[in-house]
Amino acid sequence: MKIAKNDLIHHETKRQQLNRFVIGLTILTLYTIYLVFQYGPSGIALGAITWSAFVIATPIADGGLLLDFPIRLMTGMRMIYSEIIVWVIAISLNIYVLFNNPVVYERTIITNSFHQILVNPWPNWIIIFISLIGTFVSIFFGDELLDVVFHKQRKKYLKHNFKYKIILVIFGIILFYFIYQQFLHLFGLQI
Repeated sequence: MKIAKNDLIHHETKRQQLNRFVIGLTILTLYTIYLVFQYGPSGIALGAITWSAFVIATPIADGGLLLDFPIRLMTGMRMIYSEIIVWVIAISLNIYVLFNNPVVYERTIITNSFHQILVNPWPNWIIIFISLIGTFVSIFFGDELLDVVFHKQRKKYLKHNFKYKIILVIFGIILFYFIYQQFLHLFGLQI
């Protein structure tokens, strides 16, 4: 179902998604501009890899929303389906960069950490697996946001919210473990 432009302003749920989209796009754009000034033309690749890190390694559809939302507005395609396309793009981008220019990952903390996740399947791919589940659950809720006018009408969210919070807690614990491991490695400690 296509969304009328007027609904983006007058429906609280659609306005919330529009605001998330604008904030995410603004942050990614400003960050990529900073990266271009800092690293030259490879800043664009760093911006794209950073976007893909937020798609693949966070349990919230923050990076994917930058494509899902406009696709939903223009075509009416459910975001749950366009998110599959987003994941294919993000994975393909990283396969290309990993095989053609892996050094680019070393330039920022975000991309370097993401590189560590990608090249160390065990146990780091647990982050990707949990993120996959969390992302599609959040997109499931995001689609519902665009189908209703008021938050109180969100039956799917109200029914499954607790499960989603469990996914986020598991992700937080695993992320804490990953950061702790990086911290120990940084100081040359082994436990």
